[in-house]
This record gives sequence, structure tokens and C-alpha cells, in this order.
Amino acid sequence: MKNLFTALFLLLSVVTFGQQNKAEIHERYCRHYPEQVADPSFAYRNDWQSDFVHDYDVTFYFLDIEVSNTSIDVSGEVTIHGKVLIEPFETFAFELLADLSLENVRFNGQDQQNWVREGNNVILPVEMMTMGQTFVATITYGGTPPTGGFFSGITNDYNSQWDKEVTWTLSEPFDAKDWWPCKQVLTDKADSAWIFLTTSNTNLAGSNGLLTNVTDMGNNKVRYEWKTNYPIDYYLISFAVADYQDYSIYAKPAEMEGDSILVQNYIYDHPNYLNTYKTGIDAVIPMIELLSELYILYPFKEEKYGHCITELGGGMEHQTMTTIGGWSFNLVAHELGHMWFGDNVTCATWSDIWINEGFATYSNYLSQEKLNGWNAGQNFMVGTQNNVMSATGGSVFIPEEDVTPDDVWRIFNGRLSYDKGAAIIHLLRHEINNDTVFFDVMHTFQETFTDSTATGLDYKMVAEQVSGLDLEDFFNQWYFGEGYPKYDISWYMFENTMNMTVTQSVSSTTPLFKMTMDYKLNFEDGTDTVIRLYQNANIQNFAVEVPKQVVSMSVDPDNWTFERVNTITVIIEETNNPNYFAFGPNPANEVINIYLLNPDGRERKAQICDLSGRVLSEQSFTEASKQVDVSWLKAGAYLINISDDKQHLSKRFIK
Repeated sequence: MKNLFTALFLLLSVVTFGQQNKAEIHERYCRHYPEQVADPSFAYRNDWQSDFVHDYDVTFYFLDIEVSNTSIDVSGEVTIHGKVLIEPFETFAFELLADLSLENVRFNGQDQQNWVREGNNVILPVEMMTMGQTFVATITYGGTPPTGGFFSGITNDYNSQWDKEVTWTLSEPFDAKDWWPCKQVLTDKADSAWIFLTTSNTNLAGSNGLLTNVTDMGNNKVRYEWKTNYPIDYYLISFAVADYQDYSIYAKPAEMEGDSILVQNYIYDHPNYLNTYKTGIDAVIPMIELLSELYILYPFKEEKYGHCITELGGGMEHQTMTTIGGWSFNLVAHELGHMWFGDNVTCATWSDIWINEGFATYSNYLSQEKLNGWNAGQNFMVGTQNNVMSATGGSVFIPEEDVTPDDVWRIFNGRLSYDKGAAIIHLLRHEINNDTVFFDVMHTFQETFTDSTATGLDYKMVAEQVSGLDLEDFFNQWYFGEGYPKYDISWYMFENTMNMTVTQSVSSTTPLFKMTMDYKLNFEDGTDTVIRLYQNANIQNFAVEVPKQVVSMSVDPDNWTFERVNTITVIIEETNNPNYFAFGPNPANEVINIYLLNPDGRERKAQICDLSGRVLSEQSFTEASKQVDVSWLKAGAYLINISDDKQHLSKRFIK
């Protein structure tokens, strides 16, 4: 899912490549598994949800409901097919918003009268069943649920430009119960679903899967009969209804060898609408073909992909038919990316929303780079990284206690779940340092967890097995940890060796980011090279043999990582020193006298540092000379740094 605010922020923030300094600112393989094989603590058991919903596995949903483009009223029947997971099974439960009327519950063909409502849960005692038995429950209901805000189970709105009223659903994360009786447990995907929508014959009603029939119901009403045979999670079942026209096109991924995938778009039925947005709608075709090549073949190829245009402020990745509010490249790419990450493989807990949103956002980046060019990809990624660093803390993984209906925006935090989620995937790609292996990780993860759910640690498991890397530190730092690294670097040349001291500090609680960093070295003859150095301590010295004299350097030139670079200091030997400052005596005993060779009254800072770059003392001065007490230093080698707003130069001295 993508909120419009996130899209707008990216458009506003993607203005420069520069991120280098402050100024520029467990092991489980499965496919579709019933809930009982999961760890008992795996599924969140929320205090707003009856524990009884965990006692059965949903195999099939059948929604047969009446909907309208002019209101949010909804009514009809929902049938739930299930398999018993415990013994004895004596209570059937489902979720339905208390605002909606419950007219009847039929269980295994018998009308029931003894159900009770507890908040948004319906509890029904039933005749005892044993593990593995199956049942069919049909619930008749109706009413007008409350609405308003981005996270509303069902919404109605009007577009004045195209003179269209439209009604749509958005059930993520806890709001499917707002418009239909269901079980809201992520790890329990239904094996299949039918969504039958009765509405005015002036409308089209879009939903999941394939449109198998349109039945005349009389009284100027028709029923759109959608069926999907792919496993589907509760929050991905949807509808949108309006005076639409059907604009269907086809994608032809290379793997299908000339065969095609239906892309069915329900757009407003207005003479000018398609001409206005055709380019944006058609852009999804090369995206499907690209992601089918990079990940696995589009997961729902036997049915379709498509969109229903609505007044939603962004998009929602309803399986096989995204509900969308516009046709920007990034929005279309993001929601399409969810068909792999979010729909085919769904986060097993809301704490692991990274599986959905981080990878969908990375699909934005891949689409930009592969379809629009390297610069477009860099713009997108740098904007993403800069947003991550707009605040100092926050983890991608969401602690269980923070997953509540009262703070849905913590789950869908744009900076953390989306942007930091995408940025650490990019960083992992850099650590793997082999695109064939990286995309093999993506491919293997999709194949392993197809039609199922997964956690962030499941992805870690696959990535380790495919790449051969130990990613324990990586996930502790970037997925569970907070913040980002900051660098202070000093360097000097000695013959054909470049000597570097790299000091890493951090923005938040993670004490150290063990990671590979790229450094671009610029040589005196105008050429350059990039070196990769792995840092596993906060202060680390490196000696790199180089063929030519280095005159300058930069950090992370291709924006693989995200960090702040505070300072890059060239340590200059006295014999090569420009006319800036002199000092003495050297070796020193009690004091050092600093002399500015070209004083101009500007304020300078004088720092005494150890050879790692750690500041031991600092003083400001504006005079032409300055005396600094060094009597307290132990015997050894040190640096004296003099800096102003234009220059930062160092010299070594002995105490």
C-alpha cells in the first residue's frame, strides 16, 4: 500500500544525488500452511480479537453481497468454509463490526440462534467436532459501517472532474470486519475465494481473480461474479464500484514465450479519461515484464493484473486488481511490486510489514533504474535514503506492543517500513556484491514462500543459504536496530600507500554498523578508482596500495549505503604544507605555539587529536597565534587540526 503523502514526499525530495555530507543533505519451508503448523506464539493473539478464531483454518470465502457506487451500504451473505484445528472444537468465531446488523448464522446447514456478540467478535457454540473435520458457515448481515480517513473498511467519494461517484474498500490491516464477516489472521490464507457483487446495471464492479460471469438480477441490477483460485489473505479481498469502462491490455513476459497476461483496468467512463491517462496506465506493461524477469514470473498469471481507479489518496495492492487513486509511475510500480511482495508472499505478522512495503518500495527503485535509466534510479534511491536519515532512530521491525489498531500509522511508517525497508535491501545487495546472487535470493524467496506468509527472518534464512553469507550482524543492525552510521575520515599518502583512519559514530542506539563501504579515490592525473573496505570496529585503520598519487576521495559514490560523512581530513606533511599554519616546538613538552601564516581575523578551531581522529581537546581563536597546553598528554604521536569554514588541515607532532 502506498499513501499519497509518501508519493508526494518522494517527488519533492528527489532532487539531488548527494548524500555524502551534512551540507548536502529459523527455519521453516512451506507454501500454504494451515495455522496449526506454525509456532504457537507466531500469530499475534490480540486483545480485540477472540482467541476462538485461531481454532480453525479457512479454506474458502464466498462473498455474495450488494454494493453501490453512491453509498457505503453493504448487505448479503458470506460463506466461510473451514477445517478444524483443535479437539474438541465447540466454538466457531468470526469478526464483524458491531455497527453492522447480524441477521442469521447458518452452521453446517442449520440456522443458529445462540450466537453472541462480544465487541467486534461473533461467538457461536456448535456441536462438538474433531480435528480435521470441515464445516460451512453462512452469515447474513448488512448495514452502514462508519467511514472516514485513509484506513476505512469502505469509502464513498465523488470526482467532480469526471462527474463520477465511486465506492471502494480498504481492509488493511484490521478493517475487513468493517464490511464483511471474516477471520483476520495473516497466517491463514484462504485457498480460494468468490466475490459476487450485485449493483446497478450502470456500474462495473471490480474485484479479485477472473470475472467469470455477469448475471442479470432484474430491477436494473446485475451481479459481477469474480473468482480466484489462488490463496488470498483476508485484507486483500476487495471491491470497487463505479460507472467504469473496461480498458484491458496485455503483458508478455519473456518466460511466457509469446503468451500473455491480462491487465484489466476499470477506469472512469468518460470520453476524455483514457486519453488523459493512457500513458500512465500503459506503463504497467513493461513493469510486469521487468519484475517477472527479476523475481519470478508474475504470480497470478492464470488470472490477471489490473486496477480500479478510485479517489483513494494513493493505492492498495488488492490481489490481482489494485485499488488506485492515480497513475504516477512510482505509485503504479509500487502497487505492482506488491503482487510479489505482499500478495504472493505476505508478511506473517504486522511487525514484519517490511516483507510487503520495503520490497514494494524497492520495486519502485528497480522500475525506475531499469526502465527510466540510471539517473532516475539514483534520484529515487537517494531521496529514499535522505528520508531515512531525516530522523535519527527507528527500526524497520515493529515491536509487537506497537502493533495496535490505535496506531496503524506505526505499521505504515513511510520513513521506516517503506524507505528504510527499501534502503536496507539496496544495502544488502551491495554486501552480496553479485547481482546474479542477489536476484537469485529474491527468486528463491518467492518460490519458497509462494502462496504463503513469511517473516523478515525467513528472508534472512533464504539470503544466507543462497549467498553463503552470515547475515546475523546485518539484520541486528539494520532490520532490528536503529539509526545509521556517521563518518570522520583522515588520510595521507606515504609513497604508494594510502593510509586511512575511519571513525564511525552512530545516530541512535545501534553501537556499530559492521559493513562494506565504497571509497572513490581521485588521482592526480584525473583518473579514479573505487575501493571496497569492510569495517568492523568504530575506529579502524586501513593501508591501501595505490598506483598513483591520491589527491581527494569521496564516500559511497554510487549511493549503495546511507550514512552521514562529517569530515574528510587530509593529513599534510610539514614539507608539503601550504601557507596556512605553522607550529612548534615539535616534539612538544608543555605547550604548542600555533602561528597562522595568513591571519585575517576569522575564527578558527584548534583541535588536539589522537591518530584515530578522536578529539582530545578543542579551542577557538581569532588571533594570529595561539598557545595550546599539551602538558597533560601522554608521550606519543598526535595530530593538531586547524580548521575554519573553508579549510581543515592537520599535522602530526610528538609529545
